[in-house]
Amino acid sequence: MVLAVSPVLSPAFAQSSSVPLSLPEVLEAARNNLDVRWAQQEAVASRADILAANRAPLPVLSAKAAAGEQIGLANNALTSQRRIDKSLGLDWTWERGGKRALRTQATQSLAAAAQADLAETLVQQQLAAKDVFFDLLAAQERVTHVQAMAQSAKQLALTAQKRLQAGDLSAQDFSRVEIEAQRAQADAQSAQLDQQRAALALAQITGRQIRPESVTQWRVQPQWPANTPPMISAGPEAWLEARADVQAATQRLLASQALVDNAQAQKRIDPVVGVSVDTAANASNRLVELRVQFPLQVGYAYEGEIGRAIAQHAQAQEVLDKVRLAAQGEWLGLQQDFTNAASRLQGYDTMILPRARKVAEQAELAYSKGAIPLVDLLDARRTLRASLLEALTVQTEYAKAATAWQLRSRPVSALASTN
Repeated sequence: MVLAVSPVLSPAFAQSSSVPLSLPEVLEAARNNLDVRWAQQEAVASRADILAANRAPLPVLSAKAAAGEQIGLANNALTSQRRIDKSLGLDWTWERGGKRALRTQATQSLAAAAQADLAETLVQQQLAAKDVFFDLLAAQERVTHVQAMAQSAKQLALTAQKRLQAGDLSAQDFSRVEIEAQRAQADAQSAQLDQQRAALALAQITGRQIRPESVTQWRVQPQWPANTPPMISAGPEAWLEARADVQAATQRLLASQALVDNAQAQKRIDPVVGVSVDTAANASNRLVELRVQFPLQVGYAYEGEIGRAIAQHAQAQEVLDKVRLAAQGEWLGLQQDFTNAASRLQGYDTMILPRARKVAEQAELAYSKGAIPLVDLLDARRTLRASLLEALTVQTEYAKAATAWQLRSRPVSALASTN
């Protein structure tokens, strides 16, 4: 599915807001937003630069006409005769030192860097899209949990009110129950607001139009990734060199080296070779002229251009080192985030949540039989609520880490082929 970022959306993506969006749909929509389209046009412009660089200097055609008067004596009389001399010439600059090849090589490297930038932009936009997707999914489930807790607290408050009227419950305990019900209702409203904010963020990054009255209807499919170890198909060095941002910086370094060589090639003088045909008005023959022109490089050997090119080459090397260092940090960060989130998620799934549910169930049963006070029941409910929300947060962190690893593991060739 392809999303066209325009005021009129494609029918495939301008579907009803009641239809839940899947993660592949969101990632595909992020591949066609404004940032990606801008990078696409930048890549097209870079490829056009190759055509501009890979050409020889254009020949120069010149034509001139000179008019004058010739005064003389004829038959003892002073005469005057107008004459027009004409000339037609062609001049061409002969580039030496491989300047054309070096220009072309530099632009080809810059075009490859722009294509790698496009692939990096695709990854960055999809990384942002998956964060928004899982934020909205977590917000949906948070609303479900909090509303269930609010409903349970409301039911407990109604029961407490009846017991208060019957004299079976103190006014202080009834106030506690009523406060808990009001807090649960406030939490439900806050969760709904978070869901609306997440829906607006998803609409922005995917380019979907959304009306204020339909923001509460936005849903995404519950697609949590399974808790499995990451598939590492390559080592850190291979993964590092395969990254789009590293490849872009590498290509810019190659382009800067070609520009250094081109600046040094300016020392090779480019002669201008020309030919012209001159015709005089009072002559029956034509004069053919061959000429060669050389610029006089006296006292200057392009030191400024060469110095600037060398400095820019050093900058390109520094940028490449910086990008590689950041990529290495991201490699370690992705692994740590994935490992920590997977470990925490397993702990909540196998230990914390089952125990919290069991404690809450036991507290409900014990309170119904009068075996524990109201405070213990409320504490058990708070513990279950906190555990559910914390587990949801950990699930979201794991989903983001797992999807980020999957997106970052794709090679640049795969990104380019699917664009």
